Amino acid sequence: MASSVATPLERQFGRIASVTEMTSASTLGSSSITIQFDLNRNIDGAARDVQRAINAARAYLPSDLPANPTWRKVNPADAPIMILALTSAGYDRGALYDAASTILMQRLSQIPGVGPGRGGRRRAARRARGGQPHSIERIRSGPAGYRDIVEQSECKFGERTIVRRQTTTDIAANDQLLKAEDYRPLILGVIPMAIAIQLGDVADVEDSVENLRAGGFADGKPSVLAIIFKQPQANIIDTVDHVRQELPSLKASIPAGIDFKVMLDRTTTIRASVRDVERTLLISVGLVIPGGISIPPQREATLIPAWRCPCR
Repeated sequence: MASSVATPLERQFGRIASVTEMTSASTLGSSSITIQFDLNRNIDGAARDVQRAINAARAYLPSDLPANPTWRKVNPADAPIMILALTSAGYDRGALYDAASTILMQRLSQIPGVGPGRGGRRRAARRARGGQPHSIERIRSGPAGYRDIVEQSECKFGERTIVRRQTTTDIAANDQLLKAEDYRPLILGVIPMAIAIQLGDVADVEDSVENLRAGGFADGKPSVLAIIFKQPQANIIDTVDHVRQELPSLKASIPAGIDFKVMLDRTTTIRASVRDVERTLLISVGLVIPGGISIPPQREATLIPAWRCPCR
């Protein structure tokens, strides 16, 4: 990841104007690059330059990269303001991730003050060696050909068009394999006696997630965490209040078998600090005002009888 993914991207990012610092960290299957710009640089313009640099580096990235690199406008020093945990007794983690990414995070991003969020693990169909391992050795293509057949089955082929005189017909097929049951019937090859070897015969195919070594738990139950950040100029208390107002609507938008609860609210200590400051100010005002105001003594009015008035 560091040499084949991070390095080509860093070369393109280094050509962007007003870049003051750039750091990267690569692990198994992922790379993260943090770019810091000058304070006078417009962040929206910098984001457009980053997207252009990613497009320019696409030709130098591996051809089997699952998806194009993505970017986010965030402050790396910011901590999440809220964390929501999705749990379910009837849905697996892949379904929880789908609900969090396609429904929950989309709705949260529309709330004023909420910035980019993250959470969960992407759904995938996993294939592990199992079933009848000896059957794959009987296929001439071998393990390498078995991998190629599976990869080709995941490709989205172009549409076809049939032209007949003055009539044109477009043919489109949904050949994308999304679930484990779609992979099991794939034919890997035919052995003597015309016996077709399917993927389900040589491997255990199951619905799962891409990364099995990362997990989230809430109250001891497997869960998917939706991590919420705020925008740089947004007020944290107002943003959390807006999110809490939308929680009933968010609950109604996801499947009934999925529950979610607030696991972290960073404004709890902030609200307590604000209340302490307000209480201190009120006590200070009450102690200072009585001693700081001097009331002048009242003067007695002198009444002059009308008959003795010297005025004419």
